Amino acid sequence: MKRFYRLAVVAFVFLLLVSFPTDARAASSSSISRGAATGEVIGKDYSGQNLQTAEFANADLEAANFSNADLRGVVFNGAKLMNANLHGADFTNGIAYIVDFTGADLSDAVMEEAMMLRSIFNDVEITGADFTNAVLDRAVVKKLCARASGVNSKTGVATRDSLGC
Repeated sequence: MKRFYRLAVVAFVFLLLVSFPTDARAASSSSISRGAATGEVIGKDYSGQNLQTAEFANADLEAANFSNADLRGVVFNGAKLMNANLHGADFTNGIAYIVDFTGADLSDAVMEEAMMLRSIFNDVEITGADFTNAVLDRAVVKKLCARASGVNSKTGVATRDSLGC
């Protein structure tokens, strides 16, 4: 069963890489669909909202507030989440492909089984974040392990343990 799960993950990642642009600049427009609001998104307040399965493609979400939001299954593709607040958000089974999280607050967030490939995590706050079974680039895991601390208040999992530090 574990082997099947791994094969399914590899197949999914392959489909992601083939389906989405390899560079955030390659997509010419910004789109938000399936339950997310349209229009200006910089600094927008999504705190506490249910945004399950929303898609943010090439969106500029700088300083947006997603604190305690339900982001299960959400797709961020080529999005800018610089200085965004995702404190306590549930990003389980979400996808963050080519996303810039520079300066974002991911503290106490749940990111179980999230696919977070080719994303930037400079100066992020991850105290108490749960990355259990998340798929991250190896270099990113090493960088996050250097600052990992705390225990997630919802899952009881230590950040360092969830990253495999």
